[in-house]
Amino acid sequence: MTTTYDGEKRIAEITNAPPSVNASLPETKEAVLEAREIFHDEGEGVKFRTVSWQRCTIIFLKIQFAMSILAVPGALATLALADMCGLMWGRIGKELVTFQILVAQVLITAAGIVSCSTAFNALSEHGACTVVFSFVSAVLITLFSSVRTFARLGWLTWFGFATFFIAVFIFVVAVTQQDRPAAAPKTGEFDLGWVAIGHPGFVAGILASANIFLSGSGSQMYLPVISEMKQPRDYRKAAILAGILVGAMYLSFSLVIYRWCGIYLATPAFGSAGTLWKKVSYGIALPGLVIGVGIYQHVAAKLIFVRILRNSRHLQANDMVHWGTWLGSNLLLGVLGFIVSEAVPILNYLLGLAGAVCFAPFSLIFPAMLWMYDFRGYRKGTGLQKAAFGAHIAIVIIGLFMVVGGTYGVAVSIKDAFASGLISKVFDCSDNSGTIS
Repeated sequence: MTTTYDGEKRIAEITNAPPSVNASLPETKEAVLEAREIFHDEGEGVKFRTVSWQRCTIIFLKIQFAMSILAVPGALATLALADMCGLMWGRIGKELVTFQILVAQVLITAAGIVSCSTAFNALSEHGACTVVFSFVSAVLITLFSSVRTFARLGWLTWFGFATFFIAVFIFVVAVTQQDRPAAAPKTGEFDLGWVAIGHPGFVAGILASANIFLSGSGSQMYLPVISEMKQPRDYRKAAILAGILVGAMYLSFSLVIYRWCGIYLATPAFGSAGTLWKKVSYGIALPGLVIGVGIYQHVAAKLIFVRILRNSRHLQANDMVHWGTWLGSNLLLGVLGFIVSEAVPILNYLLGLAGAVCFAPFSLIFPAMLWMYDFRGYRKGTGLQKAAFGAHIAIVIIGLFMVVGGTYGVAVSIKDAFASGLISKVFDCSDNSGTIS
């Protein structure tokens, strides 16, 4: 017997009515789906659902094409994801996944603070203690993330994506015009070390894999944006367009950078272009870095905000409880991100840890398990259906390997960094941009 997923049955589960009844009442289904939305913009209060699919595409692009492009050549958490995992595992599962989402965003915020402090150091030639630059970065990111709605982030998101794209493009062109990478020997012959297949040790390989893996994991942050779209059904158009553009940019930019820098590639990558072009790239990219990380922190703050005020009048009311909860959520995440950035002040370690501990489950384990939950009848279906079910089991196993292996690799790397002096101490004032030797 062939068993397939039936959307009508899922609507029936929501409404507690048989499929036949729902099929004859499309208005009822629309009303049920609308009732399940987080934000409702009738009457007074903050209007959250104002995002067009075009603006949604730009938000997705900025989420994906962020600071991980600075780590990829060298090698969202969502409100709805917590709700979906709660469907499978109940209240305990929902709370565990919520905690995991918040950890992921704190790590991403910390990595963003490190990137911004690196930019400030490069631009000023280490004009102040790095801790000061990190604090300034945390403040700027938190101020941006505190804008309440994605619609009001509008033109800033466009601006952030444009400046970051231009900065990366300038850097890519710059590395193709120099005689040798900035990190290569200054004189004599040298080998860029190109290989089709590398043979690193396990720790180095898994850390690099986690950084590459992270580059496509921002899609897990798309779902909260849906809750603020004018027409949630347009999500698919925005997601597909963003996916095509992001994939093309990552692939083309990373391959060109690797071709011209090879093994002499700094992390973040801007350091490979020499002092002048590093300053130019960071100067243009800095607004995009702040805005990109601000979006990540905004999503995490929105999760806390909604979890506290959901189903209360304060969720969309301009009152003290509303503003206190919103600003307090942002401030808490900003402080945590700052502390973590000073404890582990190396970009690819923070991104690798986020990729292994959080985004491997978000991008591999949870989606595969959700698919198996929806298509659980495939276990006893046709041969093709059983094969599809088995393939998703394999995806879960790969995800578990990334979690365990990636976490181990990052932990060993951090331990070695402290032992070797690469990380000399926490809250370190020394230059992190490579500008001052």
